[in-house]
Amino acid sequence: MKSFNTITSTCVSMPAENVDTDQIIPARFLKATDREGFGDNLFRDWRFDAEGNPKPDFILNQTGVKGEVLIAGKNFGCGSSREHAAWALYDYGFRVVVSSFFADIFRNNALNNGLLPVQLPEDFIQDLFSALEQDPSLKATVDLTNQQFAILGSEKSSGFEINAHKKTCLLQGLDDIDYLINQRDQIIAYEQAGRKV
Repeated sequence: MKSFNTITSTCVSMPAENVDTDQIIPARFLKATDREGFGDNLFRDWRFDAEGNPKPDFILNQTGVKGEVLIAGKNFGCGSSREHAAWALYDYGFRVVVSSFFADIFRNNALNNGLLPVQLPEDFIQDLFSALEQDPSLKATVDLTNQQFAILGSEKSSGFEINAHKKTCLLQGLDDIDYLINQRDQIIAYEQAGRKV
């Protein structure tokens, strides 16, 4: 995984609530086990019609809409526990998903795959949606070290919570296995000390 510290990016606004993992990546695309390529089918049924043509009214198909930060409606990532949803968002280019509420399984899958779920107060999110409607080029800064989300060019900011272990992993660009491998010397020392007792 890429290490994550601070990102400043334009934002993609998706205010729909209760977006489930089947909408994020439909079940028919779950056959592959390699994480790459899932971004092609992110929000597939919303992005494309039955013939595979892009739907012009969908946000990701609109000219000039891009960014590493997805601003989503409440209860993002509900539904089944598929890890592929996090893979698809990350592979598409998102590094942060912001919502006022995340399904727990989605949150954990995101954190395990280098995607930062930032939970912010509902009123802050609604202000953000309004600001993006007025200015789609608006940028935000996500500072993981200080756990702060800030709207560039304004005084609006909010702190966010994150599990301390997952924060360390993201800052260092490690998944859980990499983290354990990095602790190998300490683990061996602990085991050896236990044998002497």
